[in-house]
Amino acid sequence: MASMTKDIEITQVVKKHYAKVAKNDSGCCTTQCGCKDATSEEISAAIGYSQEEMDLVPEANLGLGCGNPISLGTFNEGETVVDLGSGAGFDCFLAAKKVGQSGKVIGVDMTDEMLEKARNNAEKHGFKNVEFRKGYIHQLPIDDASVDIIISNCVINLAPDKLAVYKDAFRVLKPGGRMYVSDIVLLAELTPEQQSNEELIAGCVGGALLKDDYLAKVKEAGFRYEILMEDMEISKNQYGGLPVMSLKLGAYKS
Repeated sequence: MASMTKDIEITQVVKKHYAKVAKNDSGCCTTQCGCKDATSEEISAAIGYSQEEMDLVPEANLGLGCGNPISLGTFNEGETVVDLGSGAGFDCFLAAKKVGQSGKVIGVDMTDEMLEKARNNAEKHGFKNVEFRKGYIHQLPIDDASVDIIISNCVINLAPDKLAVYKDAFRVLKPGGRMYVSDIVLLAELTPEQQSNEELIAGCVGGALLKDDYLAKVKEAGFRYEILMEDMEISKNQYGGLPVMSLKLGAYKS
């Protein structure tokens, strides 16, 4: 019961923080992490987005990522994509351009303010093949075996139960489906104080797992995976030298 209470508390911390981000059009950088002065565009350029991608729906780019999941794999016309923790819709709109009008993109987010922002962005820019659903990424409002691709950008680390997230992702993917993820993992253990620091939890660090523990959960959920890239520079650029890196992952359902 204590664990469940703690999970709920973490979820509320994250939800409150990202509601504030949505209202203020501000990124997730914190004084604890050390990137307060960077703009959303500067952060996005540093983690792999092109100027063309950033210009597609600039209002959707809040500088919340730790990589560019769209760049990690192939997206084909007509495919269905789900974004775990879709925020203001930035990666959803990029994916929608890849899969075309015959494809579909579903963004899932738990924060009402982010969902409102994303839906407004979709309407303003005429994205008819994108929808946003309220839900938790470990309990996706998606049918079994109905999705070709799942993407997620610096969000799974925020979930108290990472294994549950990957298990539910496995559930909704079709056989042969694939998952492209950028996420923060630890290179060394944090102190108990860091793990319970609300700013670090909301800033994608406090709840992160050690790299090997993270990968073990991906495998336990049923995925075959490959490491596509490891960004060590993000520690210095966005996280004030904390022992973290951005892991770029491809995960595949047989």
